[in-house]
Amino acid sequence: MAEPSKAVLITGASTGIGAALARAFAAQGSMVAINYHSSEAAARSLLGEIEKAGGQGLLVKGDVTKPQDCARIVAETAERFERLDGLINNAGLMLGRVASLEADDAHVEAVIALNIKSVIAVTRAAKPWLARQGGFVVNTTSIAARNGGGGGAVLYAAAKGFVSTITKGHAKELTGDKIRVNGVAPGVIATPFHERYSDDQTMEAMRRTVPMGRVGTMEELQNLAVFLISGGCDWINGETIAMDGGQALAMGGNFYQLRDWTDADWNNAKEQIKAQNEKDRAARG
Repeated sequence: MAEPSKAVLITGASTGIGAALARAFAAQGSMVAINYHSSEAAARSLLGEIEKAGGQGLLVKGDVTKPQDCARIVAETAERFERLDGLINNAGLMLGRVASLEADDAHVEAVIALNIKSVIAVTRAAKPWLARQGGFVVNTTSIAARNGGGGGAVLYAAAKGFVSTITKGHAKELTGDKIRVNGVAPGVIATPFHERYSDDQTMEAMRRTVPMGRVGTMEELQNLAVFLISGGCDWINGETIAMDGGQALAMGGNFYQLRDWTDADWNNAKEQIKAQNEKDRAARG
């Protein structure tokens, strides 16, 4: 028997993992609200793709680092769909590879606002709607939360560690409202995230740490997320499910195994990271 249609809000859904989840949920019959901030063209293209396939979608522009936008994003979604069954807290970025003790206060605050505060603000706004009929929250965390992150990713890893912890805490706090809260912790997935922050050498080094010998795919992550929002896992609550090909277990918590890199390899990687950071700063103005 097909499950009834759900209304689902996905933050940071214009590209990458968020867009993949929007496609997957829409294909399952859910009404999907696609939150985006600056990638309007990508968001509109995604909505067109979903509607062309017979799905229902909604674009909701907003900056999840701003509490007032978080409240509006949720309200617009729930009012348009006349309900809200699920929230996917997917918005998050590394914002550049910077060593944690070399990052200035502005960078630290930006990482916290996007990866931590947004989860609290959007979930807070969604709670009354989700509680009306019972619902679910799925938080996107990362393998980095388990191992402290790779080069220049410690702040991001710490932020995702917060997301993993609050997933358990919110599962306790919201269970009385019949709201389940779970998380997904991707390992190395072929996404625009890594296209932006990981050069070819780094990707190859990470791939070698995965016992299955390859990086993960969007489709595999889609399958996990669709399972977590289905009625078939109503008894799963407060869990963060790793999808990393066994990487964290095999590495004993070490994200990179780069002992075979030469000094030239390291210098080249540092230069590429520096160049990407400069591009990111220029883009932020």
